[in-house]
Amino acid sequence: MSPRSIRYPQPLVKGNTIGVAAPSSGVGESMYRYLEQSKQHLEHLGFIIQESLSLRNNSKCVSAPKETRAAELNAFMLDPGIQAVIPPWGGEFLMDILPLLDWKALKKSPAKWVLGYSDISTFLFTYTLLTGTASAHGTNYVDLRSSELDPVTARWLDVLQTKAGEEILQVSSTHYQSEWKMELPGFNLDTPSRWEQLGAAEGTNTSAHFSGRLLGGCMDTITCLIGTPFAPVEHYVQQYCAEEGTIWYLESCEMNAGDIYRRLWQMRQAGWFAGANGFLFGRPAGYSNTSDFTFTDALSSALGDLDVPVLYDVDLGHIPPQMTFVNGALGQVSYESGRGELHMTYV
Repeated sequence: MSPRSIRYPQPLVKGNTIGVAAPSSGVGESMYRYLEQSKQHLEHLGFIIQESLSLRNNSKCVSAPKETRAAELNAFMLDPGIQAVIPPWGGEFLMDILPLLDWKALKKSPAKWVLGYSDISTFLFTYTLLTGTASAHGTNYVDLRSSELDPVTARWLDVLQTKAGEEILQVSSTHYQSEWKMELPGFNLDTPSRWEQLGAAEGTNTSAHFSGRLLGGCMDTITCLIGTPFAPVEHYVQQYCAEEGTIWYLESCEMNAGDIYRRLWQMRQAGWFAGANGFLFGRPAGYSNTSDFTFTDALSSALGDLDVPVLYDVDLGHIPPQMTFVNGALGQVSYESGRGELHMTYV
């Protein structure tokens, strides 16, 4: 049986409408200025911004009851007048809306770009798995409020403007942000960055090259989908990745080393990593060791016997900047002496 083809959205172009919905957390009044700054920047780039009714609300960690959030995301995803959806940021409880979305309609409707990370990856992950549609794990709407984005973050637009059949290359950062300073319009990239390879002493000049279809997200949230109808990973891999295998990209927020090991153990036992050709892990946020058990201990304990490359401290997730990873795209990773490249082909 021939593998099925990933659906890629039409490239985002000037004059398109971007829907800003809040399927997880909304934005409280004290942060409305960030929404206005992002709107101004994206309008300057030539886009039309349409906000959901619940975007500017936030109570109990959500923008609205789950029924309302599901209805608003459904409406934006199925509206032919909206070409992309970019939520303001993540949150905590996006999983609540998954049973309420019209998955049959989403599978039949034209492919549409959705961009975000953190809890938004809960939807991105399921959207790609259930519909075979590419989705973009990258910066969120609020972080687009600067008119002078760093070179890594700025590639979000190039990624969403790449056509089916075309290729795009992203390169690793030179510096990352050590702490969040929301008062700044952009990121404060104050610390030298370097990708590392598991099994080699940090700072060692090693190399790795591997390829596969990209799949991943925030471990804190996508692992809650294990055992539910919203994470048919094995079926997806058989249908779309049987020939090329997979590259898993994963990041964490608010998990210690023990938590990370437990989540990776669970993912592996669920069969998620069958056919994996390599792994990319972002810089862990809100992190601490568990006694003398470290982040690299967690990676080694969970994945060390798979005999595939495992890279960490990658530009991915809650510690900016981050590359934009397209679920479903054919990825090629090249790593040399602390620097990395991600080449994606939309096939």
